[in-house]
Amino acid sequence: MRNVILFDMDGTLLDTLEDLYHSTNAALTQYGFPTRTMEEVRRFVGNGARNLMRRAVPGGEENEHFEDCIQAFKVHYGVHLNDHTGPYPGIMTLLRTLSERGYAMGVVSNKPDFAVKDLAERMFADLLGVAIGESDQIRRKPAPDTVEQAAKVLGVSLEECIYVGDSEVDIETAKNCGIPCVSVSWGFRERKLLEDLGAVWIADDTKELLEILTREERWTNEK
Repeated sequence: MRNVILFDMDGTLLDTLEDLYHSTNAALTQYGFPTRTMEEVRRFVGNGARNLMRRAVPGGEENEHFEDCIQAFKVHYGVHLNDHTGPYPGIMTLLRTLSERGYAMGVVSNKPDFAVKDLAERMFADLLGVAIGESDQIRRKPAPDTVEQAAKVLGVSLEECIYVGDSEVDIETAKNCGIPCVSVSWGFRERKLLEDLGAVWIADDTKELLEILTREERWTNEK
């Protein structure tokens, strides 16, 4: 039985886009670079702060101020990560319902670890049993390491887990872990892209996500 749900954070549980947008542009402005639109930042998000800034800074890692911009982003975001961020509609009801039905849950994200833990505690308190983000100590998604670590902390096997996310990185992560991935269409990637990437299950709202996650025969009969 797959009764452990591991979630991505940005674009899946939380709408973090506006705060990421402001912190990205604060860092760019600090070093005199052109700012980015919110739609650009939406496309840049999904594989950690370094990749976000690599896409946002002119010249990427070749720019002499690239590392400075990453640090400026992290400093600004550490202060402002909760200014405009909140759960997507229906997320709190979804998590409470899953908890009441006996599911264990956690977050595995490519967001900086300090931000993942901070937001998980602020937003979800005791609903999540583990929250893991990007750090120097473990390979980030799509490597399986952070998912494997989350399962270890929860005391479960990967055979008990399902991964839920909104991006190509999440689909690849689940594949590398050998576990099912349920994609959501309300995040940072459009449904069409998820379909093109081979997403098997796509939920358009949290009610549909709950139905997909809790239909036991789906996972019992999976190949």
